[in-house]
Amino acid sequence: MLFPGQGSQAVGMTADLMDHCGPAADFLNTVNDILDTNLLQAMHHGPEEVLTETRNAQPAILAHSVAVTLALREMGVTPSVVAGHSIGEFSAAVAVGVLDPADGLKVVRRRGDLMFAAGQEVPGTMAAVMGLNGAQVTEVCTQVTKNTGVVVLANHNSEAQVVISGEVEAIAAAAEALKDAGARRVITLNVSGAFHSPLLDGAGSSFTKFLKGITIKNAEMPLVANVSATRVTDSAQLADGFGRQLTLPVRWHETMELLAGQAADRPKIILEVGPGKVLTNLARRAYPEVKFIPVGTNADLDGILDFLHENL
Repeated sequence: MLFPGQGSQAVGMTADLMDHCGPAADFLNTVNDILDTNLLQAMHHGPEEVLTETRNAQPAILAHSVAVTLALREMGVTPSVVAGHSIGEFSAAVAVGVLDPADGLKVVRRRGDLMFAAGQEVPGTMAAVMGLNGAQVTEVCTQVTKNTGVVVLANHNSEAQVVISGEVEAIAAAAEALKDAGARRVITLNVSGAFHSPLLDGAGSSFTKFLKGITIKNAEMPLVANVSATRVTDSAQLADGFGRQLTLPVRWHETMELLAGQAADRPKIILEVGPGKVLTNLARRAYPEVKFIPVGTNADLDGILDFLHENL
């Protein structure tokens, strides 16, 4: 199972999951009380600008992913290995028993608050780069950092799609340098800060302290961590990765190579659990031997058991 990250949220998310009795609806009905805020209002009705705020988008995505995970679990569908993109790592952690669902919500709400505040205190932004590999982008970022300001590779999403993060002026300078180096496109993202960069050092330290008050257990099944792109089950290692994740790159391309590349134990089917199908779209062409299926709605859940019985 894969779990999506920020940007996958959309107004209307989970509304259909609450139309039916069951663990998904039961969990969603606890969300507002756990967070002491009416997050479901923003999820179901918007407005979009409220839902997309980092402090709201992150718990909304986790709530959606966990609700679907609970519905799948009741159907007897559990993962053999999990991974999540940035905020999705915390949804993955709930799926394999590292965090309980309520603590998962509290953790990502705190994470979102800290990241939002960091963006206000130390302005920064991010940009998607298409057409250059990670090494090429890193080389350009290193040069721009020397000459202009901090900019780093933040998300290595695929062989030819990466995201950079840093100071606003440095991102602009890097965009021009990357185009000169052969990038097809460089698109500035609508985010509130320079996530997964050294500009979030303060937020990362505060988040690490917060995590010390949260129960983090060993994983029931391996979780491929963002910071190492390796399978992890140990609670201490997982906690360390959660804390460092804010300032280090998301090694998603390496994660997918580990999960769906040429390894003999690669899964036949990978479910993207939660809102949207961003991760599915990233992976389908690169790994044609694996079947990627997004599962985020009641309609998806209705068809998944028949699909799994036919294909496993």
